[in-house]
Amino acid sequence: MTTTPSNTTAPAHRGPTRAYLAVGILFSLVAAWLLLLTAPGARDDERAFTTASECTAADGRGASDCLRTVKAVIDRTEQETMRKTPSYWLYITEADGTSTRTRIEGNPDLTPAARPGAAVEVTYWQDQIRYADLGSDRHYTNADPRGAFRIPLVVGLVVGIFGAMLLTSAVATAWIGRRSLKAFPWQVGLIFTGGMSLILFGAVAPWLTDGIAEALQLTGLATVVVLAACALAVPFLRRRNRDGDDTITLEPSVLTEELCFPGLIMGEAPYASDAGYLIAGPGILATTPDPTGVFHRKPVPRTLTPLRLRPPYLTDPAGRPDYDGRAVVLECEDDGVPVLVVTRKKDAPAVLGALGPVPAE
Repeated sequence: MTTTPSNTTAPAHRGPTRAYLAVGILFSLVAAWLLLLTAPGARDDERAFTTASECTAADGRGASDCLRTVKAVIDRTEQETMRKTPSYWLYITEADGTSTRTRIEGNPDLTPAARPGAAVEVTYWQDQIRYADLGSDRHYTNADPRGAFRIPLVVGLVVGIFGAMLLTSAVATAWIGRRSLKAFPWQVGLIFTGGMSLILFGAVAPWLTDGIAEALQLTGLATVVVLAACALAVPFLRRRNRDGDDTITLEPSVLTEELCFPGLIMGEAPYASDAGYLIAGPGILATTPDPTGVFHRKPVPRTLTPLRLRPPYLTDPAGRPDYDGRAVVLECEDDGVPVLVVTRKKDAPAVLGALGPVPAE
């Protein structure tokens, strides 16, 4: 089918375009906050902690930017059960009588030194216990600032790439809406494929590097590679869609029994229904709200003639299901009345088997 170019975006495209823009801008702002403020702040804390020196008598007990080590006695341990990663709470009483607790990764049963009554040294930095020396081993707590920048960096990269993907999709959707009726044009599909590839890489890049700059450089290199791959795919996809004929060719199924699957019949015909399911069998096509296909069946007359199987269009009636991007539309006619049968692509052969094959052009 050849579409007529237009100078305005198709009305059905305006909703998705606005949604892409709104969510894309929101995600971009969140990513900027994480990448420009949260992750660098956590990285600065890591540097300050790793370069901090032991507190001296001149620093006083209230000093927080130095490492203050105090002696304590273990009161008890308590296994943390609300997390997937094994950890436990270490309850201690310091030499001055102060009681507190801190959470340590691992299993207390596998740490012989973490027994009630045992001596322990805990080290504070900025008023939080950062590690505990149990026997000859040092155990860092959940307040350990080392590597804490990676979580906001991962989230920032993923959210930022997703936001950029949505903004690019908004521009592409507005541009494509002037030239195509397809609800799922190949350009948007290519953008989402490239974007999801970058999102996966952005999720692992911080764990492969030692700092923020290195992770951003690695993600930038991956962006260049993905853009190059998309550029190479454009001529192939454009050539495949150049003729403008978007007819889908499927062989009808040979039905020996009735099948029930998701589908709708749309149009002005009296049997059009939003019941949600279709029944296809030898010589019968019917609608039903029953997933088992037993009750409230409404047969379709034999005068319904299939004309063409195609992808969904933006001009289709409101309420046309997408079936997670797997929908196809069978254009039909019943005594001059246009009728659309919408179902998943994998179920379309059964519909064709019930109605008969599409006439050859």
